[in-house]
Amino acid sequence: MKKNLLAGILAVSMVAALLAGCGKGTAQNTGTAGTQAAADAAAGTEQASTERAKANEIVIGIAQDLDQSLDPHYAVAAGTKEVMFNVFEGLVKYDSKGDTVPAVASDVQISDDGLVYTFTLRDGVKFHNGDTVDLDDVIYSIQRCKDDPKVNPQTSTGLQCIESLEKDGDNKLVMTLSEPNTELMSLLTLAILPADYDKQDTAPVGTGPYKYVGRTAQESVELEKFADYWGTPGNIDKVTYKINEKVEGLVMGLESGALDLVSHLSSTQVAELNKDNFNIEQGTMNLVQALYLNNEAAPFDNELVRQALCYAVDRQGILDMAFDGYGFPIGSNVFPAFTKYFDESLVGYYEHDVKKAKELLTQAGYPDGFDMTITVPSNYQPHVDTAEVIAEQLKEVGINATLNRVEWESWKADTYAGRNFQSTVIGLTADPLTARSLLERFTTGQRVPDAEGNRGNNFINYNNADYDALFEQAVKCYDDAEQVKIYKEMEKNLTEHAASVYIQDMADMVAVRKGLTGLTFYPLYVLDVSTLKWE
Repeated sequence: MKKNLLAGILAVSMVAALLAGCGKGTAQNTGTAGTQAAADAAAGTEQASTERAKANEIVIGIAQDLDQSLDPHYAVAAGTKEVMFNVFEGLVKYDSKGDTVPAVASDVQISDDGLVYTFTLRDGVKFHNGDTVDLDDVIYSIQRCKDDPKVNPQTSTGLQCIESLEKDGDNKLVMTLSEPNTELMSLLTLAILPADYDKQDTAPVGTGPYKYVGRTAQESVELEKFADYWGTPGNIDKVTYKINEKVEGLVMGLESGALDLVSHLSSTQVAELNKDNFNIEQGTMNLVQALYLNNEAAPFDNELVRQALCYAVDRQGILDMAFDGYGFPIGSNVFPAFTKYFDESLVGYYEHDVKKAKELLTQAGYPDGFDMTITVPSNYQPHVDTAEVIAEQLKEVGINATLNRVEWESWKADTYAGRNFQSTVIGLTADPLTARSLLERFTTGQRVPDAEGNRGNNFINYNNADYDALFEQAVKCYDDAEQVKIYKEMEKNLTEHAASVYIQDMADMVAVRKGLTGLTFYPLYVLDVSTLKWE
């Protein structure tokens, strides 16, 4: 019923927009006149996209504004990284298979003992401000990410194995480690920035195929093709991201011709689109969507309660009700595309079992259930839809769940950073693309504030000594197969102790205007605009 209601709302909105566009005499636009109005609207859509194609420009719709600071070393939101993937590069970067390939560095040689990495800088790589990249820039960028505790903690802690960074001539960097690190190359996708530039937060400068032009807060972000890019240049000359936190606004933008591409649509939204104008591409979002529970907030400080929720929530029911069956069920904090580390056996660890859920609630002292709040960012309709279905499912076991819809900035400040919540539905990505980045965030070290009051990424306040011990084993393990085994034990620990209610890696439905081709999916949360082109 929910999906039909949403479809009805969108349909009414579209009709209202068409009528409003007819100006005076709208009431008389019936019969032939109404048909003519629809034809005129379609012609307007065609003309708008044709004009952009002639100008070699595209407009992409996104559901959230970027972080206030655009400095890539401090970016928090996945949406910011999704856009700025096109602006920044590291010594290496990810390809569409998730492998690291040469970028600012053209080559790397690794010693037999895994302790010395010698990178050769690519000749003539330029920053977007015209300066040529040199070894000082590279050393500055790596050292900054290693030393500053405000940088992404998974990157900062992972780089602690770097003992020294030394120049060998004008174009070779010798990196010596204190111990081997099997995940180092993924960490070195960190952005290389100019050492003597202090405006990265407002006017970012990188080496990628697109350069930042400007932004209007809550409205748009503009990129343009970088003419001096060292590699294969982008096809599109200008890319504008239009921000609209209202889901119906993105759908209307597509239909009106204002937008050429929108990612992360639900099946309901896709159903509203005129398929004569769009191709629908499907991939995965490469994230872990879950009902994340604050393990320090009652009643979720009780493991039995958390386990009860795992049994009460029907993941397949969520996929069927909110996503037309699309999506990939998961059982812990790793998504399926991360093949080597994904433990499929955990998907069925908690089968939907209302009776078992009620038994656990009774054991925990809640025989009649309880009231709870699910905080969810209102600009992410798939998370809102998921939360709505969960609330309905929890009624079966006596739990009354109320949705608290909040703006994105409020979610980041109060829920994520402030940890002022009981539960929340959100998706977590891997940045960088390592098992460590997905799993370290739940260690005690990421929960307890440091001397300066900075807290890490353990926003659910998970606290498990066995989990911490496994993590210490994993980072000190230099055998890849053994390390994979330990990381899977960490996944199992999260599942057994019901750190959260893991749901799915969502299907990524992307509406692409016909005539625009080249969309490439990656096993991480990015959109590579350099491969897009008008036919």
